[in-house]
Amino acid sequence: MSAQTNTRPKVPEGKARFVTTTQMEANEKGFVGYKTTWEAFQTEVEYEKPKTP
Repeated sequence: MSAQTNTRPKVPEGKARFVTTTQMEANEKGFVGYKTTWEAFQTEVEYEKPKTP
């Protein structure tokens, strides 16, 4: 039987409506993580004091 390889295949960047997932580099133990970046889908508006009657 052949031995398992130590390298992971490069995964393309995943894109959805509000999220992007990218593959990170392997650490010294060989663990490959993924970074998730969220885009804001709500905007904050500064509060304005209402006019007094």
